[in-house]
Amino acid sequence: MNNKLRIAVVFGGRSGEHEVSLMSARSVLSALDPGKYEITQIGITKEGIWLAGDDVLDAMQAGKLSDGNQKQVVILPDQAHNRLWEIRSHGSSMELNPLSKMDVIFPVLHGTFGEDGTLQGLLELADLAYVGAGVTGSSVGMDKGIFKDVMRSMGIPTAASVIVLRSEVEKNLDGVIHRVETVGHYPLFVKPANLGSSVGITKCNNQADLGEGLLEAATYDRRILVEQGIDAREIEVSVLGNDEPQASVPGEVLPSREFYSYESKYLDGTTELVIPAPLPPETADEIRRMAVTAFKAVDCAGMARVDFFVEKGTGRIYLNEINTIPGFTNISMYPKLWEASGLPYSKLVDRLVDLALERKADRDHTEHFFRRTL
Repeated sequence: MNNKLRIAVVFGGRSGEHEVSLMSARSVLSALDPGKYEITQIGITKEGIWLAGDDVLDAMQAGKLSDGNQKQVVILPDQAHNRLWEIRSHGSSMELNPLSKMDVIFPVLHGTFGEDGTLQGLLELADLAYVGAGVTGSSVGMDKGIFKDVMRSMGIPTAASVIVLRSEVEKNLDGVIHRVETVGHYPLFVKPANLGSSVGITKCNNQADLGEGLLEAATYDRRILVEQGIDAREIEVSVLGNDEPQASVPGEVLPSREFYSYESKYLDGTTELVIPAPLPPETADEIRRMAVTAFKAVDCAGMARVDFFVEKGTGRIYLNEINTIPGFTNISMYPKLWEASGLPYSKLVDRLVDLALERKADRDHTEHFFRRTL
């Protein structure tokens, strides 16, 4: 009898972080014990096509999806049919054929259409267990502007910032530039509000940089965050758990470039990670406390990496952002912080699967229909 848990790892996606997702997925797949888990690979192309097969990740990274070894699949938003279905085309018609059932979905999708609550909504409708935050935690955590508003409401300090819309940038770029300059002095950072991995971020030292940064960010999102730059150390904390989350030791990022860019994170390998971060004990404790508070405030679950600034000279702590599906590559901070805290990568992945099942069991206690008593 096969008692293995059936795990579907979902990666790729319609996001500017597609390639990062593939790197993270390879690390997760290598850590899942085939003696404990029956593993299904589900790769989502940049066009949004879902494909399953033993070699989907290899094929996606090699650009060889046309070899016909993958099956086009779909998950139906239907509790009665919560399994993977193969789509078979017959001329102008299609039929669905049932494939394996799934016990846990492990999303390794960074950015839009994966980390923002959209996938989580589908999995909730299908009544499937899945790793990570639910719809609320994912969507609030993804939007940097809304997340900062929630943090301010909790009394957690964040850098001064403002949100502008792509439509405003397209209609009156000069007006937007003058308005956002009121956030503070240069440098200013311009970011797509709903993206991660430093995609689309520009450090702006003058008006010309600011205009270019606004146009760059507008290609990735309709909401754009402009934030005051802080001369600070970059500190990160990993959080793990559901209702009683725990924080790892803090780590420090020492970027080789002007800031922790996409290239320094994933391409050139020159960024140095210092774990644990050399911080006064009281500062490290406060950062860990704030990380757990932020995690709970947006109703996260499973995992998140919480990023902070510690201002040079003053030691003031500013919470920067939360990542509900943090990078999982072999150089990513999230697993490295837990390894330094005594939880190795393979055990971390096992724990995330357990937390997904725990969260699903909790959801199953919820009554969805009003029962009148006479």
